[in-house]
Amino acid sequence: MTTAALRRASFPTSGSWSGNIGAEAAASSTSSASTAVTDAFTAPQHLPAWTHLAAHRERLGTRHVADLFAADAGRFGTLSREAAGLLVDFSRQRLDAETLDDLLALAAEARLGDGIAALFGGQAVNHTEGRAALHMALRRGCRVPAADADELARTATRMREFARQLRNGELRGASGEAIRRVVNLGIGGSDLGPRMAAEALAGPAASTPVEVRFVANIDPRELDEALAGARAEETLFIVSSKSFTTAETLANAHAARTWLRATLGEATPLDAHFLAVSNATGAAAAFGIPADRVLPMPEWVGGRYSVWSAIGLPLLIALGEDGFDALLAGAREMDEHFRNAPLTANLPVLMGLVGLWNADFIGASTLAVLPYAHGLRNFPAWLQQLEMESNGKRALRDGTFTAVATSPVVWGGAGTVGQHAFHQLFYQGTHCVPVDFIVTAGKGDARRQALADNALAQAAALTHGRSLDEARAALRARGLPPAEIERLAPHLEIPGNQPSTTVLLADLDPASLGRLMALYEHKVFVQGWIWGINSFDQYGVELGKEMARRLADDPDGARDGATLGMQRALARRGG
Repeated sequence: MTTAALRRASFPTSGSWSGNIGAEAAASSTSSASTAVTDAFTAPQHLPAWTHLAAHRERLGTRHVADLFAADAGRFGTLSREAAGLLVDFSRQRLDAETLDDLLALAAEARLGDGIAALFGGQAVNHTEGRAALHMALRRGCRVPAADADELARTATRMREFARQLRNGELRGASGEAIRRVVNLGIGGSDLGPRMAAEALAGPAASTPVEVRFVANIDPRELDEALAGARAEETLFIVSSKSFTTAETLANAHAARTWLRATLGEATPLDAHFLAVSNATGAAAAFGIPADRVLPMPEWVGGRYSVWSAIGLPLLIALGEDGFDALLAGAREMDEHFRNAPLTANLPVLMGLVGLWNADFIGASTLAVLPYAHGLRNFPAWLQQLEMESNGKRALRDGTFTAVATSPVVWGGAGTVGQHAFHQLFYQGTHCVPVDFIVTAGKGDARRQALADNALAQAAALTHGRSLDEARAALRARGLPPAEIERLAPHLEIPGNQPSTTVLLADLDPASLGRLMALYEHKVFVQGWIWGINSFDQYGVELGKEMARRLADDPDGARDGATLGMQRALARRGG
């Protein structure tokens, strides 16, 4: 790194990175972190480094990543980092060390150091709602606010007791039979995180003392599938809704109660077949779940970060305490790295900056996330909420609107399955699609090694492509006549130069998954802070909910003719 770049990338010397910020610091209104959220805000395109980055875009505009590799034998070493049990390679991105220098300078000019201190210090980084975002406290990645410490400790104890009793066969239903199946009823953050992690880490149903399933959709089919082969006497439902007003979750909870009553009878108390994760104990009691079977969660935990809270109860049941604790420990390791590592070696910071480069300077409007592990097949779905609900916004901290692109459209699927579906677009389509490859080490298993090899091969092929001359040579080797070679060669040419990042995990185990999840959580914060948006509210989501409630209350109150016309069509076909 050049001297000038080091100077631009240095964090303020205000103590942002020293020591642990405890409850006392979180309560202080005079710390540098407290002012970081409310100080005058400068939109990123007005920062000096932004101009330098635009110049890099012009400088690199015609350079192919394959040429960058050819010109720099040490490119992998320069543009890859290893920390907290993960290796992340950025060398296949359309940038070089000079670009990275100015991306780091942008972070410094945007006062990212103050932002990180504010996040871990309990300041109101969720400034629109006036709340902190201390989900890291739930995995001991920072101090628990003193006002919440006792309740959080009680909740953690009760969570573990419920899970222990379930796994030991001690928690019984109304008829005295041990609970053998747990069905989590939630949606959004109350479903995606626990479901994804359980799929990734839990063993086959036959090998676990309690089978855990998940239901989010109000389409009856998902609940029916979750209950297939279940006996009411052995089934427990967890209703996960912070407000206990989530329409889809409550609809499924009522359907679950109807299913139980059909077998157990109208007179049988059903409280033994329900638990709830909610802050609305009165609403839960009105449904029939007593307060001693309701687990609260802090208000400062947003839904997409809530897997670490009592929302993680089904995951704790599925994994057991050792597995759940290892997940928390892995995430905590990434918290400590993010909080303390210098900019140049900080994995979430670098991932956030590279993603910003792709969105704002390369013009990529999408990010494909490709986990080469079947257990992580729903990792892209979890990440969709994390990234797009957090940073899919345009309003800035000062109330103005952004002039630059924010969150890309996140999508993806499990490798190698996607290679036989959508990878064709990566190779010869017309879009620039940055890719995150997530790879686990083979550890001597031939099929897992083949899986990892496929991921590395895909990354290399997307980088280098195949020239027209190489396409001609391949056709010539097949013995085709010259005219046929010329006819087919353009169809075999692959431009390459598709940017990608590869994230390598030692294994798909609880600690590694915790590190991976926290890596992306903090990456999202980095981008949101630099863009100047609040990554922790989701006001846009509320409009669709409001519209659905209006239509339910007043079917004729549609705001446009299309809605009214479709309602009438549904009524005709449904009647």
